[in-house]
Amino acid sequence: MKSNTSKLIFAIATAMTAAVLTLFLFHKSETLKDHSFIFFKYPQTPGLYATKDSVFISKQLKNTEKRIAASLRKLENLLPYGPYLLINTTQNKFVLRTRKEVIREGICSTGSYILLEAGDGKQWMFKTPKGMFPILGKIVDPVWIKPDWAFVEESLPIPPRNHPDRLEYGTLGDYALTLGDGYLIHGTLYQRFLGLPVTHGCVRLGDEDLEIVFRSLNVGSRVYIF
Repeated sequence: MKSNTSKLIFAIATAMTAAVLTLFLFHKSETLKDHSFIFFKYPQTPGLYATKDSVFISKQLKNTEKRIAASLRKLENLLPYGPYLLINTTQNKFVLRTRKEVIREGICSTGSYILLEAGDGKQWMFKTPKGMFPILGKIVDPVWIKPDWAFVEESLPIPPRNHPDRLEYGTLGDYALTLGDGYLIHGTLYQRFLGLPVTHGCVRLGDEDLEIVFRSLNVGSRVYIF
């Protein structure tokens, strides 16, 4: 019994001596510390995490800004070098501009979206088309060649295609720019309705605005309608 007790006391003493020696060596030896940190790594402090996150976010932000700048340069390269016209059909506003500056802006009138039915399956929706349209022609003192719907709208008989009754003078103002398929940018006798969606699909401008737009744009100039 005494032998077993002695062995136990000796084992405890040996273990304590080893522990004290290990702690002493750990304190004095940088190499031992380095090796111990390889096996026992503690999580970094929140401050270090925050610093790493800030650096990462900063890098991501700079990369995003570079991509945005590159996209804007590509977008600018798609724009015409000369003047072009923007038509906003929702707000009934226009902007005449170049890449660098606004030349003129103001109100206009675009399609009313009224549906006119003539019977026998004939109908017309008065909306302004959207997209990019080149100017196909420029006309001074344009004459309106009234289409069929103009007579249906007034409950009048539709005359033959080349009948004089189809010609109407002074209605379109002093100038007109053709966009194709019968759509024009032109003036109006009804200046008080500018800014409202009241047209049959054409774009109406006020007299002064129309003259500036007419003189600024050439055949081939672009008109963006949205």
